[in-house]
Amino acid sequence: MSGFIGKEQHAIDDKGRLMIPARFRRRMTVVPDESQKSSRGSASDAGGLYVMKVPDGSLELYEPSVWAEKEQAIVRLSDFNPDERLLKTLLYESLDCVEMDRQGRIALSREFLQHAGISRDVVIVGANVKMILWAPEKLSKVVRDNASRFQVLAGRYF
Repeated sequence: MSGFIGKEQHAIDDKGRLMIPARFRRRMTVVPDESQKSSRGSASDAGGLYVMKVPDGSLELYEPSVWAEKEQAIVRLSDFNPDERLLKTLLYESLDCVEMDRQGRIALSREFLQHAGISRDVVIVGANVKMILWAPEKLSKVVRDNASRFQVLAGRYF
């Protein structure tokens, strides 16, 4: 279903957990359920999400059904082509699976939080099929530094 649209600011708690906004949880196809515990590394069970470090300094969250489509493209990459093998390595090095608890929280690792420069506050941007997590000051800088490019980019792609 997806359709994550909007922006919300939340805080990471002392245990590194982030509350997924209720309006985004309502759009999700996975439902957190404590009775369906799954092993770490398998987001395909209820309540799991894929989290990926992105080179721009953000984190992206994907539901299993959305990630499965991307996974199909990754699986088709050859282990014998050096560029494709490198891409696989870079992708999987930047990927983790997280479980969502009954309260709608996910635990983000210290490595992932440091990558995004998130210490406490985080902005969650709904981007249709994914959620993008930003440190507020990083997002503000990206928007400010690229505001003049918006019209050119929009004209090119729309």
